[in-house]
Amino acid sequence: MAKIVKGKAFKGVINYILDKQKDTQIVDFDGLRMKSKTSIIQSFVTQASLNSRVSKPVCHISLDFSAQDKEKLSNRLMGQIAREYMKRMGITDTQYIVARHFDKEHPHVHIVFNRVGNYGKAITDSNDRFRSEKICKELTEKHGLYFSSGKENVKEHRLKEPDKTKYEIYNTLNILVPKCKNWKQLVTELQRAGIETELKTKGNSDEIQGVRFQKNGYLYNGSKVDKMFSYSKIDYQLNQNTNSCRIEQRRSQSHTTNTSTGATIDSVASALGGLFYIQPNSGYDEDQAEYLRQQRLKKKPKRKYGRQM
Repeated sequence: MAKIVKGKAFKGVINYILDKQKDTQIVDFDGLRMKSKTSIIQSFVTQASLNSRVSKPVCHISLDFSAQDKEKLSNRLMGQIAREYMKRMGITDTQYIVARHFDKEHPHVHIVFNRVGNYGKAITDSNDRFRSEKICKELTEKHGLYFSSGKENVKEHRLKEPDKTKYEIYNTLNILVPKCKNWKQLVTELQRAGIETELKTKGNSDEIQGVRFQKNGYLYNGSKVDKMFSYSKIDYQLNQNTNSCRIEQRRSQSHTTNTSTGATIDSVASALGGLFYIQPNSGYDEDQAEYLRQQRLKKKPKRKYGRQM
């Protein structure tokens, strides 16, 4: 994965990535005078002056790899991956430095490059985060590196806002969605956990097509919390929960009825085949339907978005 940050001053970021306390090793560089930190900073500043229209000429990218790949990730390989990443991102014909740190469990390198190119042309940052995510996945697959499943390796105690709140919402949904049988129950339980829920409709229609969750002033689409928490996927899971509960109730009733005749649950289920199966879309009960109807009739609350990173 990659974290992208832009700024105005090169001094702070160069002092950070070349900090001796992080056991820094320079992996690659181009277009810079490497005599000292001062000469590196001055090289960046001089080139940035070629285009005063670029208000934030500094771009700092942290490329993070899984700790499971620690043994195979040499400086040479990480430098190669960094160059491939920059080329695919359109970061060419400009100054850059790539430095590796050893201050965390997982391998990672820091890329700092000048958004003002060698000939004064700005390096585009259009849709850079979207493009970066796609490229990181492709490079991970190409080099046979480890794909983390979900969020199991996230160090939550290190998170800052707004990511901290997003993971709190994620953890709460992860616990509650498998337990709840309908949206009314889920929304109530989320409110108890300090999370507000907003169902989005399509245009002026009554068709629900999305869900948002809000906590601590931050508002997230369900799919941004995690892909498995989009409206459609939560809705499907709630219906499955309801169906499972009904099937268990019918099995229990069948067991009680057949106890007097000595029949077992297994034999009844075998004889009746799929009669106990309920179609997924038939899972709403009357309370569920009425709750969703009331949600559609409500006046949409004023949006309140959290701070952007």
